[in-house]
This record gives sequence, structure tokens and C-alpha cells, in this order.
Amino acid sequence: MNATDLSLPGIDLFNLYQYLVIFFIASLRISSFLISAPFFSLGGIPLQVRIVAGISLTAFLFPVIKVPDLQTMPGFNLFLIILSEIGIGLSVGLVLTIIFSAAAVAGEKIASTAGLSMSSMIDPQSGGQTLVLSTVLILFLISCFLSLDGHLFIIKMLMESYVYLPIGLSINFLQASNIAIETFGDMLYLAALISLPVVGGLLLIQASIGVITRSAPSLNLFSFGFPIALIAVFVFLYAGVGPISDAFSDLTGTAINLIEEVLQSFQKRN
Repeated sequence: MNATDLSLPGIDLFNLYQYLVIFFIASLRISSFLISAPFFSLGGIPLQVRIVAGISLTAFLFPVIKVPDLQTMPGFNLFLIILSEIGIGLSVGLVLTIIFSAAAVAGEKIASTAGLSMSSMIDPQSGGQTLVLSTVLILFLISCFLSLDGHLFIIKMLMESYVYLPIGLSINFLQASNIAIETFGDMLYLAALISLPVVGGLLLIQASIGVITRSAPSLNLFSFGFPIALIAVFVFLYAGVGPISDAFSDLTGTAINLIEEVLQSFQKRN
């Protein structure tokens, strides 16, 4: 009896190993984005869930994803491809995280102006201590982001990136890094726009309290001014729910446009 008569039907183990390696490389871009992006990387979402979500999304695209032949590829080139796929996903997640930080910066500025800088709580996104007002604004931004299907747009763009950024293509990280630096400036600008109405109103109240305490020195600044500023910040936030939600809607559109620009910038241009 020949040795070939004893072989088992099915996929050859070596081919199965090749399929698993190809699937692993194809899933790096989406999985690294899910691990690094805000909301997707919340502390309450286990890492196993994010990995399973990345594998599930890759399974839909795997039949159409073009992967270079790994058998004729040197080991160093394979290592560069793995780093490039991880870099693309992390870059998209980093840009989205920077844009989402505008809500946290705006909350910290409002809280420090209103005298609420001592009130902190556990941030469900980062797992560390953060100001209560910043956490509220971040959760409000996540609600607006999900209600506008921003997460679906970003996942769709990331999936479509396999068409013009196939696996194995030379990546231009220099242009993407410049866009990420410009994104930080946009984040500070958006945070200033979000916090400016509330901070401006509180500044007028603080100036009025200062004039009153100068005209009546017997009044205690902390017992008189702090409750007024505390009530005023809640009144301003309640009155500004509509404009803040509009600002968060524009922020979601800005994040989607920046992510599309980053993905387009990865293409090598002669």
C-alpha cells in the first residue's frame, strides 16, 4: 500500500496554514482600528469582543481582498506589510481619538472656569480619573456619533480602503503624519468653539461677582460667588444643548472627512 493511499481527504495542512496567515494579515487593519478607536476601545468592551468583531468583519471581505503571494516573499517584506497594516488601522483610530478629545478639553475648560475642577470620576473610555463635566460631554458626543451612524461610515471607509490601498502596497506615512499633526490643531479649535459660549457667560458672571464683592467687602466670595457660578454653568449647559449637539454633529462630519483624507494620503504619489 502506498503512502498516498493513507492520506486523509480535505485541505492540506500546509495550505490551511497559508490560509490562516493570509486571513491574519487581512484582519490586521480592521482589528487595530477597533482596538485603538474611541467607543470601540471602551474599558467595558472586552478585548476578546473587539478581536471577534475584527475577525467577523474580515470574514466578509476575505473573498475579495487581494493578498500578495507569501511563498515568494522574503521574511523582512512580510514584516513590513504587517507593520503597514497595523499602522493604517492605528492612524485612523488615532485621528478619531484626537477629534473626540475636543469634548474632553471643552469640558475641562468649562469645569475649571466654573470651579468644578475638583469633581472627578472614572472615565469609562480611558479607565482613569477625569472631570465629571468632561465625561458627560464625551458620552454626549458618543451618543451623537452613534445616532448619526458615524461608526458605520468609518468602518465602510476602512473596508473600501482595501481597493485603493491593497495589502503589500508601499505606504506614505509622512503625509499621514502631517495630517495627524494638523488634526491636533483642529481639535483645539473645535474645543474652543464648544466651550466659548459657556466660558464667555461664566466670565461675565465672574466679573459681575467681582464688582459686587468690591462694592460690598463684607460679602464672602466663596459663599456668594461659587453657588451663583455653579447654578449658571448648569443653566448655560441646559440652554446650549441644541448648539452643542449641532457642534458635535459637525465634529462627526469633520472626523469622517479627516479619516478619508488620511486614508487617501497613504497612497504613494510620484
